[in-house]
Amino acid sequence: MTVIKNIVGSSEIVSFPRFDMFNVPAKIDTGADSGAIHCTTIEEREIGGKSVLRFSPFDHPENVIIATDYMMKVVKSSNGDREKRYFIDTAIVVQGKEYPITLSLADRKEMTWPVLIGKKFLSEQHFLVDVRRSAQVSFAE
Repeated sequence: MTVIKNIVGSSEIVSFPRFDMFNVPAKIDTGADSGAIHCTTIEEREIGGKSVLRFSPFDHPENVIIATDYMMKVVKSSNGDREKRYFIDTAIVVQGKEYPITLSLADRKEMTWPVLIGKKFLSEQHFLVDVRRSAQVSFAE
C-alpha cells in the first residue's frame, strides 16, 4: 500500500538550496517523465583529467555550478523533437521539505515555467496532484 505524503497543485513554489535559488515557480507536469530546470551555458569540460559539467541555473551567469556526477540521455521534448540533455541529481524543497530529484538541464527561456516537475519524482516521493490547487505564482521579468 502506497502512502501519500503530500498533495501538490498544478504549480508550486520550490527552492534549490544547492544552487542558492529560492522561491522558484514550478509547473507540476504529470505528462512529463522527468523534470527540467532552466539553465544556460551548459557545457561539458575536462578539468584535471576529469569530465565535468558546467552550467548556470536560471540565467544567472555569475552562479556557475560544476557537477562531476551527471549523465546524458536522449529525451523527447514537448514539441516531439528528440534531443540530448544532461541530467543531474540535486535537492529540491517542496512545501518546506527537501527531497532528492533528478533533473534535465535545458534552456527554457522561451517557456513559461523555469522548472518542470515530472511524474517520476511525483511517484518516487508519493505526491498526489490536485489540479484545483496551484501556488500563487508571479513571473519576474
